[in-house]
Amino acid sequence: MQKLDILYLTDLYYKAQGRNYYEEDLYITSQLKDHFNVLIGHPQQAIDHIDKADLIVFRNTGPVVYYQEYFDQFVNSVKVKNTPTFNSFDGKADMKGKQYLLDLYAQNYSVIPTVEKIEDLDRLPKSDQYIIKLKNGADSIGMQSVSKEEIANENLDGKIIQPYIDFEYELSFYFINNEFQYALYAPDKHKRWELMPYEPQSLELDFASKFIEWNNMKCGIQRVDACKLKDGSLLLVELEDLNPYLSIDLLSEDKKHFFIDNFVKALTALKA
Repeated sequence: MQKLDILYLTDLYYKAQGRNYYEEDLYITSQLKDHFNVLIGHPQQAIDHIDKADLIVFRNTGPVVYYQEYFDQFVNSVKVKNTPTFNSFDGKADMKGKQYLLDLYAQNYSVIPTVEKIEDLDRLPKSDQYIIKLKNGADSIGMQSVSKEEIANENLDGKIIQPYIDFEYELSFYFINNEFQYALYAPDKHKRWELMPYEPQSLELDFASKFIEWNNMKCGIQRVDACKLKDGSLLLVELEDLNPYLSIDLLSEDKKHFFIDNFVKALTALKA
């Protein structure tokens, strides 16, 4: 059987605190090459190479806000050419900015309380400190922490407001399509990228799965980031549905093989 040709998009030179993008993608492509013909490409040089691929894998490409116009052209090009992509570009979460946090909070989902107008602060729990994020931001770009007194003087155009949440720790759930793969957590909330394996309870998996079901993507890898409160409940921090970092180096060999096997099956199914 002839191998499928994959255009695997990644920015091997992107620098992110606590994460080595290039190591993760070099490992993944080293595993995929046994099943596919893999061409590694830069996300800002992808359009000219679409015709060389049976399918495109969009991985650790950095925040697309840095090259939004090119990314929009790329998405349009793959749609016109009907080239399968993984992830599919039909997500409703971080792929489209932070509007989903406003929407989900308004619909009473278990998310960090979020508003975008100063006059809506009374919809948030009382707090002496607020977190302001760019509505179309990613990777903590433009994030600010301001006091209750300072927030009235902030320009909030294109931003969202959240109260400071005193949580126990952060944890992340990783999915391929709608299937749970593994979970990691940061025992020290001040060192959010020092992660360890985590065995979630069934109620925690139910929590994460609800957001995967809500997003209803055709295909892709998604990461549900949550924080655990002192009372044991969970709140959604973000749903990364475009190019989530996987921290795959922290997994046991068995978990790595499990993930890669399911990744191969999911990619193969796109052209079945």
